[in-house]
Amino acid sequence: MESIIAREGFWDNPEAATPLLKERTYLSERLETYRTLLSEVEDNELLAAMAVDEGDEHTMAEVEAQAESLAQRIHAYCLDMMLDGDQDANNAIVSINAGAGGTDAQDWAEMMFRMYLRWAEHRGFSTEIIDLQPGDEAGIKSTTFTVKGDHAYGYLRSETGVHRLVRISPFNAGGKRQTSFASVFVYPEVDSEIVVQIEEKDLRIDTFRASGAGGQHVNKTSSAVRITHLPTGIAVQCQQEKSQHRNKDMAMKVLRARLYQREKQKQDAELQQLHDSKEEIAWGSQIRSYVLHPYQLVKDHRTNMEIGNVNSVLDGQLDALIEGVLLAGIA
Repeated sequence: MESIIAREGFWDNPEAATPLLKERTYLSERLETYRTLLSEVEDNELLAAMAVDEGDEHTMAEVEAQAESLAQRIHAYCLDMMLDGDQDANNAIVSINAGAGGTDAQDWAEMMFRMYLRWAEHRGFSTEIIDLQPGDEAGIKSTTFTVKGDHAYGYLRSETGVHRLVRISPFNAGGKRQTSFASVFVYPEVDSEIVVQIEEKDLRIDTFRASGAGGQHVNKTSSAVRITHLPTGIAVQCQQEKSQHRNKDMAMKVLRARLYQREKQKQDAELQQLHDSKEEIAWGSQIRSYVLHPYQLVKDHRTNMEIGNVNSVLDGQLDALIEGVLLAGIA
């Protein structure tokens, strides 16, 4: 990059120069951070060796404190290096769908919905519900919502897949153990500056009355909107707003994000495979299990990380699981 910038005529085209300068700054900062951390580690190792040779307990205590601080900074640096995808810095659009398990699965989907809302709250992220389909007896059939915050998509993309719950069913009079499934899919929210071509002739727009709670206005007018992109068959809907116009805008935003992701997946073999097998994944192997009976354990099957405090995970304490997947380079 430095050699390109040094070439004659580089500054003649400011529009072409700006992205390169921005990337150079990004990489330079990370390279400088690496060099600083490496230097501090080497200095600390040298100080530790001297302290051991001299039997200096005071210096050893100082070395231990510095080592703990360095470990935290190195962890944060490694995580930052894994959040370098093209769309990782974007907001996220999350879809949760109840799978096999009937009412239990719909209740599980609602539990997961709460879990991600709590996780976002812990991180200081904001959320907005785009669509929510209530279950027949309890829970939800599906929901789509946005998570807005720094690198929201980068973190949440690792949650895509099937999540399995094992528990004593509260909906079974016999108190039998029940296994339920819910699938999660995460899309990056597309920046308005990125152009996604959508022709009006390729859209079918349907309006209908919103279902579930929402007040008299929502239930008595056809404010809900469903948009189907005919060439791809992608359908999105929004019914949370009272205004049909607002619901249409939100649905178009989700459609644009999904079409953008679809194009990106054509260029990325790994993401393409994930997209093509989405239906199979929804009823197949899970990425994570949440066991409430006969013992309590959350296990991520990609990293084999296990957490015994299931309640804390269901309350949104997901950072260890998410970071474990990111640092393993799996997501």
